[in-house]
Amino acid sequence: MATRVLKGKNGESVIFDIIINIIIWILMIFTLYPMFYVFILSISDPVEAATMNVYLWPKGFSLRTYKILFNNPAMWRAYTYTLLYVVSGTALMLITSVMGAYPLLEKNLFGRKILVYYLIIPMYFSGGMIPSFLLISKLGIYNTVWAMILPGAVGIWNIILTRTYFTSIPVTLKESAFIDGANHFTILFRIYLPLSKPILAVIAIYTVVGIWNSWFNAMIYLPNVELQPLQMYLRRVLVEQSVDLTRLPASAQEEAFLRKMSSLQLRYSMIIFTTLPVIFIYPFFQKYFIKGAMLGSLKG
Repeated sequence: MATRVLKGKNGESVIFDIIINIIIWILMIFTLYPMFYVFILSISDPVEAATMNVYLWPKGFSLRTYKILFNNPAMWRAYTYTLLYVVSGTALMLITSVMGAYPLLEKNLFGRKILVYYLIIPMYFSGGMIPSFLLISKLGIYNTVWAMILPGAVGIWNIILTRTYFTSIPVTLKESAFIDGANHFTILFRIYLPLSKPILAVIAIYTVVGIWNSWFNAMIYLPNVELQPLQMYLRRVLVEQSVDLTRLPASAQEEAFLRKMSSLQLRYSMIIFTTLPVIFIYPFFQKYFIKGAMLGSLKG
Protein backbone atom coordinates (compact mmCIF):
# COMPACT_ATOMS: atom_id res chain seq x y z
CA MET A 1 0.00 0.00 0.00
CA ALA A 2 2.83 2.41 0.92
CA THR A 3 4.63 1.49 -2.31
CA ARG A 4 1.60 2.48 -4.39
CA VAL A 5 1.40 5.85 -2.64
CA LEU A 6 5.01 6.64 -3.50
CA LYS A 7 4.53 5.76 -7.17
CA GLY A 8 3.74 8.32 -9.84
CA LYS A 9 3.40 12.05 -9.48
CA ASN A 10 2.07 12.00 -5.92
CA GLY A 11 4.90 9.75 -4.80
CA GLU A 12 7.50 12.08 -6.27
CA SER A 13 5.81 14.99 -4.51
CA VAL A 14 5.93 13.18 -1.14
CA ILE A 15 9.62 12.31 -1.58
CA PHE A 16 10.39 15.89 -2.60
CA ASP A 17 8.57 17.26 0.47
CA ILE A 18 10.49 14.90 2.76
CA ILE A 19 13.83 15.96 1.28
CA ILE A 20 12.96 19.64 1.55
CA ASN A 21 11.87 19.21 5.17
CA ILE A 22 15.09 17.42 6.04
CA ILE A 23 17.16 20.18 4.44
CA ILE A 24 15.17 22.87 6.27
CA TRP A 25 15.63 21.10 9.61
CA ILE A 26 19.37 20.80 9.03
CA LEU A 27 19.65 24.48 8.11
CA MET A 28 17.54 25.43 11.12
CA ILE A 29 19.80 23.46 13.46
CA PHE A 30 22.94 25.05 12.02
CA THR A 31 21.32 28.48 12.30
CA LEU A 32 19.92 28.19 15.82
CA TYR A 33 22.65 26.14 17.51
CA PRO A 34 25.18 29.01 17.87
CA MET A 35 22.56 31.11 19.65
CA PHE A 36 21.49 28.13 21.76
CA TYR A 37 25.14 27.42 22.61
CA VAL A 38 25.66 30.99 23.80
CA PHE A 39 22.50 30.73 25.92
CA ILE A 40 23.41 27.45 27.66
CA LEU A 41 26.90 28.78 28.37
CA SER A 42 25.45 31.91 29.94
CA ILE A 43 23.30 29.95 32.42
CA SER A 44 25.73 27.12 33.17
CA ASP A 45 27.87 26.78 36.25
CA PRO A 46 30.75 29.32 36.04
CA VAL A 47 33.39 26.60 36.40
CA GLU A 48 31.91 24.56 33.55
CA ALA A 49 31.57 27.68 31.40
CA ALA A 50 35.18 28.65 32.08
CA THR A 51 36.39 25.26 30.83
CA MET A 52 34.01 25.42 27.82
CA ASN A 53 32.75 21.97 28.81
CA VAL A 54 29.19 22.67 27.62
CA TYR A 55 27.77 21.46 24.31
CA LEU A 56 24.12 20.38 24.13
CA TRP A 57 22.62 21.36 27.49
CA PRO A 58 23.61 23.48 30.51
CA LYS A 59 25.87 21.97 33.11
CA GLY A 60 24.80 23.29 36.46
CA PHE A 61 22.70 26.40 36.69
CA SER A 62 23.58 29.97 37.57
CA LEU A 63 22.01 33.36 36.85
CA ARG A 64 24.60 35.42 38.67
CA THR A 65 26.04 36.79 35.44
CA TYR A 66 22.63 38.23 34.58
CA LYS A 67 22.37 39.65 38.09
CA ILE A 68 25.69 41.42 37.60
CA LEU A 69 24.56 42.79 34.26
CA PHE A 70 21.34 44.07 35.79
CA ASN A 71 23.43 46.06 38.25
CA ASN A 72 25.50 47.64 35.48
CA PRO A 73 24.42 51.30 35.09
CA ALA A 74 26.47 51.82 31.91
CA MET A 75 24.62 49.05 30.12
CA TRP A 76 21.20 50.37 31.20
CA ARG A 77 22.16 53.83 29.98
CA ALA A 78 23.09 52.35 26.60
CA TYR A 79 19.81 50.41 26.62
CA THR A 80 17.85 53.61 27.23
CA TYR A 81 19.47 55.47 24.38
CA THR A 82 19.03 52.50 22.08
CA LEU A 83 15.30 52.46 22.81
CA LEU A 84 15.21 56.21 22.12
CA TYR A 85 16.92 55.74 18.75
CA VAL A 86 14.75 52.76 17.82
CA VAL A 87 11.38 54.32 18.71
CA SER A 88 12.08 57.75 17.21
CA GLY A 89 13.87 56.38 14.15
CA THR A 90 11.12 53.87 13.37
CA ALA A 91 8.37 56.46 13.82
CA LEU A 92 10.13 58.93 11.50
CA MET A 93 10.79 56.22 8.94
CA LEU A 94 7.11 55.24 8.82
CA ILE A 95 5.99 58.86 8.58
CA THR A 96 8.39 59.77 5.79
CA SER A 97 7.67 56.55 3.88
CA VAL A 98 3.91 57.16 3.91
CA MET A 99 4.06 60.91 3.29
CA GLY A 100 6.59 60.41 0.48
CA ALA A 101 4.72 57.55 -1.20
CA TYR A 102 1.18 58.92 -1.24
CA PRO A 103 1.81 61.99 -3.48
CA LEU A 104 3.55 59.77 -6.04
CA LEU A 105 0.22 58.02 -6.66
CA GLU A 106 -1.12 61.14 -8.36
CA LYS A 107 -0.52 60.78 -12.09
CA ASN A 108 -1.18 64.50 -12.59
CA LEU A 109 1.41 65.55 -10.03
CA PHE A 110 3.66 68.22 -11.56
CA GLY A 111 7.21 66.93 -12.04
CA ARG A 112 6.28 63.42 -10.90
CA LYS A 113 8.75 61.62 -13.18
CA ILE A 114 11.56 64.00 -12.27
CA LEU A 115 10.82 63.46 -8.60
CA VAL A 116 10.91 59.68 -9.03
CA TYR A 117 14.30 59.86 -10.78
CA TYR A 118 15.51 62.24 -8.08
CA LEU A 119 14.63 59.61 -5.48
CA ILE A 120 16.11 56.67 -7.36
CA ILE A 121 19.55 58.19 -8.08
CA PRO A 122 20.65 58.75 -4.44
CA MET A 123 19.33 55.29 -3.60
CA TYR A 124 22.22 53.84 -5.64
CA PHE A 125 24.79 56.65 -5.34
CA SER A 126 25.68 58.48 -2.14
CA GLY A 127 28.16 61.21 -1.34
CA GLY A 128 30.21 58.96 0.91
CA MET A 129 31.32 59.08 4.50
CA ILE A 130 33.33 62.33 4.42
CA PRO A 131 30.54 64.51 2.93
CA SER A 132 28.09 62.93 5.36
CA PHE A 133 30.40 63.71 8.28
CA LEU A 134 30.82 67.31 7.10
CA LEU A 135 27.05 67.66 6.74
CA ILE A 136 26.42 66.36 10.24
CA SER A 137 29.04 68.76 11.61
CA LYS A 138 27.68 71.80 9.72
CA LEU A 139 24.15 71.05 10.90
CA GLY A 140 25.39 71.23 14.48
CA ILE A 141 24.14 67.78 15.46
CA TYR A 142 27.55 66.10 15.77
CA ASN A 143 27.92 64.34 19.12
CA THR A 144 24.21 64.69 19.85
CA VAL A 145 21.34 62.20 19.81
CA TRP A 146 20.08 63.80 16.57
CA ALA A 147 23.11 62.43 14.75
CA MET A 148 21.66 58.97 15.28
CA ILE A 149 18.05 59.89 14.48
CA LEU A 150 17.89 62.37 11.60
CA PRO A 151 20.27 60.78 9.02
CA GLY A 152 18.20 57.60 8.95
CA ALA A 153 14.79 59.25 9.04
CA VAL A 154 14.17 58.81 5.30
CA GLY A 155 14.52 55.58 3.35
CA ILE A 156 14.09 55.93 -0.40
CA TRP A 157 13.63 52.21 -0.86
CA ASN A 158 10.89 52.23 1.77
CA ILE A 159 9.13 55.10 -0.03
CA ILE A 160 9.17 53.16 -3.29
CA LEU A 161 8.05 49.99 -1.53
CA THR A 162 5.17 51.81 0.15
CA ARG A 163 4.11 53.46 -3.11
CA THR A 164 4.16 50.06 -4.83
CA TYR A 165 1.90 48.67 -2.13
CA PHE A 166 -0.43 51.67 -2.37
CA THR A 167 -0.94 50.93 -6.07
CA SER A 168 -2.38 47.52 -5.13
CA ILE A 169 -5.27 49.26 -3.34
CA PRO A 170 -8.24 49.72 -5.75
CA VAL A 171 -8.35 53.28 -7.04
CA THR A 172 -12.16 53.11 -6.91
CA LEU A 173 -11.98 53.45 -3.12
CA LYS A 174 -10.16 56.73 -3.50
CA GLU A 175 -12.56 58.00 -6.17
CA SER A 176 -15.57 57.08 -4.07
CA ALA A 177 -14.11 58.92 -1.09
CA PHE A 178 -13.58 62.03 -3.22
CA ILE A 179 -17.20 61.87 -4.35
CA ASP A 180 -18.28 61.72 -0.69
CA GLY A 181 -16.29 64.89 0.00
CA ALA A 182 -13.15 63.43 1.58
CA ASN A 183 -9.82 65.21 1.15
CA HIS A 184 -6.37 63.66 0.70
CA PHE A 185 -5.59 63.51 4.42
CA THR A 186 -8.86 61.74 5.14
CA ILE A 187 -8.24 59.25 2.34
CA LEU A 188 -4.69 58.61 3.52
CA PHE A 189 -5.52 58.08 7.19
CA ARG A 190 -8.97 56.47 6.83
CA ILE A 191 -8.42 54.25 3.77
CA TYR A 192 -4.78 53.73 2.80
CA LEU A 193 -3.16 53.37 6.20
CA PRO A 194 -5.65 50.80 7.61
CA LEU A 195 -5.20 48.73 4.42
CA SER A 196 -1.41 49.06 4.48
CA LYS A 197 -0.64 47.40 7.81
CA PRO A 198 1.37 44.56 6.15
CA ILE A 199 3.82 46.83 4.37
CA LEU A 200 4.10 49.15 7.36
CA ALA A 201 4.93 46.13 9.51
CA VAL A 202 7.67 45.12 7.07
CA ILE A 203 9.20 48.60 7.15
CA ALA A 204 8.88 48.77 10.93
CA ILE A 205 10.59 45.45 11.64
CA TYR A 206 13.41 46.13 9.18
CA THR A 207 13.96 49.57 10.70
CA VAL A 208 13.85 48.29 14.28
CA VAL A 209 16.39 45.54 13.57
CA GLY A 210 18.60 47.90 11.57
CA ILE A 211 18.73 50.58 14.26
CA TRP A 212 19.05 48.06 17.10
CA ASN A 213 22.09 46.44 15.46
CA SER A 214 23.67 49.71 14.32
CA TRP A 215 26.99 50.74 15.80
CA PHE A 216 29.00 52.30 12.94
CA ASN A 217 27.16 55.64 12.94
CA ALA A 218 27.66 55.88 16.69
CA MET A 219 31.37 55.26 16.29
CA ILE A 220 31.60 58.08 13.71
CA TYR A 221 29.16 60.67 15.07
CA LEU A 222 29.02 59.99 18.83
CA PRO A 223 32.40 60.23 20.57
CA ASN A 224 30.49 60.82 23.81
CA VAL A 225 30.36 57.38 25.42
CA GLU A 226 27.29 58.26 27.47
CA LEU A 227 25.18 58.79 24.32
CA GLN A 228 26.29 55.64 22.51
CA PRO A 229 23.77 52.82 21.91
CA LEU A 230 23.82 49.30 23.26
CA GLN A 231 25.58 47.73 20.29
CA MET A 232 28.45 50.17 20.63
CA TYR A 233 28.76 49.20 24.29
CA LEU A 234 28.69 45.56 23.27
CA ARG A 235 31.43 46.25 20.72
CA ARG A 236 33.63 47.80 23.41
CA VAL A 237 33.12 44.68 25.50
CA LEU A 238 33.59 41.99 22.84
CA VAL A 239 35.86 43.56 20.20
CA GLU A 240 37.79 46.40 21.76
CA GLN A 241 37.73 44.76 25.21
CA SER A 242 37.97 48.21 26.74
CA VAL A 243 35.32 47.32 29.32
CA ASP A 244 36.19 44.71 31.94
CA LEU A 245 32.91 43.15 32.98
CA THR A 246 34.50 41.37 35.92
CA ARG A 247 35.12 44.76 37.55
CA LEU A 248 31.49 45.77 37.60
CA PRO A 249 30.16 46.82 41.03
CA ALA A 250 29.42 43.78 43.14
CA SER A 251 28.75 43.02 46.78
CA ALA A 252 31.38 41.55 49.05
CA GLN A 253 29.76 38.13 48.81
CA GLU A 254 30.15 38.14 45.06
CA GLU A 255 33.84 39.04 44.98
CA ALA A 256 34.92 35.42 45.39
CA PHE A 257 32.52 34.44 42.66
CA LEU A 258 33.97 37.05 40.31
CA ARG A 259 37.49 35.73 40.86
CA LYS A 260 36.66 32.25 39.65
CA MET A 261 34.22 33.30 36.96
CA SER A 262 35.58 33.95 33.48
CA SER A 263 34.64 37.21 31.82
CA LEU A 264 33.69 35.08 28.79
CA GLN A 265 30.49 33.91 30.47
CA LEU A 266 29.54 37.49 31.23
CA ARG A 267 30.03 38.35 27.58
CA TYR A 268 27.79 35.48 26.52
CA SER A 269 25.16 36.63 28.99
CA MET A 270 25.32 40.13 27.57
CA ILE A 271 24.88 38.82 24.01
CA ILE A 272 21.69 37.06 25.07
CA PHE A 273 20.49 40.04 27.06
CA THR A 274 20.95 42.43 24.12
CA THR A 275 19.44 40.08 21.51
CA LEU A 276 16.23 38.96 23.23
CA PRO A 277 14.22 42.20 22.69
CA VAL A 278 14.46 41.94 18.89
CA ILE A 279 13.59 38.23 19.01
CA PHE A 280 10.50 38.94 21.11
CA ILE A 281 9.34 41.77 18.83
CA TYR A 282 9.16 39.68 15.66
CA PRO A 283 6.14 37.49 16.61
CA PHE A 284 3.98 40.61 16.99
CA PHE A 285 4.75 41.60 13.38
CA GLN A 286 4.80 38.11 11.87
CA LYS A 287 1.14 38.10 10.76
CA TYR A 288 1.60 41.26 8.71
CA PHE A 289 5.27 40.71 7.90
CA ILE A 290 4.84 37.67 5.63
CA LYS A 291 1.93 39.19 3.72
CA GLY A 292 3.61 42.56 3.33
CA ALA A 293 6.93 41.12 2.21
CA MET A 294 5.21 39.18 -0.56
CA LEU A 295 2.66 41.73 -1.80
CA GLY A 296 4.83 44.78 -1.46
CA SER A 297 7.69 43.24 -3.40
CA LEU A 298 5.72 41.60 -6.22
CA LYS A 299 3.29 44.31 -7.20
CA GLY A 300 4.48 46.37 -10.17
